[in-house]
Amino acid sequence: MQNIVDFIQKTFNTAEFIPLHEPRFIGNEKKYLNDCIDSTFVSSVGKYVDTFEKEFAKTVGSKYAVATVNGTAALHISLLLADVKSSDEVITQPLTFIATCNAISYCGAKPVFVDVDLETMGMSPASLENFLKENCEIKNNVCINKITDKTIKACVPMHTFGHPCKIDEIKEICDAWHIALVEDAAESLGSYYRERHTGTFGLLGAISFNGNKIITSGGGGCIITNDETLAKKAKHITTTAKIPHRWEYSHDMIGYNYRLPNINAALLVAQLEQLDKFLESKRELACGYEEFFKESDIKFIKEPQDSHSNYWLQAVLLKDKNQRDEFLEFSNNSGVMTRPIWTLMNRLEMFKECQCGDLSNATYLEDRVVNIPSSVRI
Repeated sequence: MQNIVDFIQKTFNTAEFIPLHEPRFIGNEKKYLNDCIDSTFVSSVGKYVDTFEKEFAKTVGSKYAVATVNGTAALHISLLLADVKSSDEVITQPLTFIATCNAISYCGAKPVFVDVDLETMGMSPASLENFLKENCEIKNNVCINKITDKTIKACVPMHTFGHPCKIDEIKEICDAWHIALVEDAAESLGSYYRERHTGTFGLLGAISFNGNKIITSGGGGCIITNDETLAKKAKHITTTAKIPHRWEYSHDMIGYNYRLPNINAALLVAQLEQLDKFLESKRELACGYEEFFKESDIKFIKEPQDSHSNYWLQAVLLKDKNQRDEFLEFSNNSGVMTRPIWTLMNRLEMFKECQCGDLSNATYLEDRVVNIPSSVRI
């Protein structure tokens, strides 16, 4: 394993500590921040919020973008806009970051877990369809879980580490079963499936700008959609549902203080200007890793078929759990930050009673996948 550590240190040109993914601020970040501060509009109103939403929608190819304080908030609001209510169920994958299931829980709904595909690490269309056929029926154009007698209102696939899942097949299944498709595209800015950006296949998509994402404002998120009515409602309820007026405080529904502050948006406008350069760097890094691991018993995880991945977090597949744990121990002791994939959501105390399909692939990946340093090199 020493040769792997040596390669990573050579790749990042340092023998010092190498983080998993650190941000790069190499453009107009300080200029725009100073301009924002001088304007005194540092909170939820300001030109940088408007500019970012407009430019971000262009970048991903959606008609509308609504900036939020973080990706979890974006997903929470997206689920509410998809009419997910208390006592509903939402199908998702167990191999995901906790935010996916937290957002479902904020709605009072309960997650249901189906398996992932080995090649994408994202939701398996076959597993989704099998679960629905075995457990569900359509009554009055609503999908009902025959086991729990609850409505399955939405489906939330996640594009793991920026690798697109087979989202077109998932959408076709969801449409047939009258289930709203909400994409957790938190990790996949710059990723395309069949030349279409992730997050734009469903009714709504949610993207994250956390500090470890490709572009960041320290936090931040965004809802993307092609539905004008949903976009307007998203902007309304993320700003406490306040009815516009020059001085009166009047609110017409339960709202949330989820809007992205202008000062954070200033950072994102600058970061978005660098996105193409960042994506190019990450693809070059992926090519280097792929070439290195060709001669190893460790497999580098490449972008799936029909996809163009952003390679947000580079990942490798170890032969078993023992090798994974040895690799994690050795690399981290050597100053190279590596991390295992997430613990499956159905193993966590909060979700251990949730209904599951067969999760063989997710279990296999949980024992073997490790993320390795993935920062943009400029």
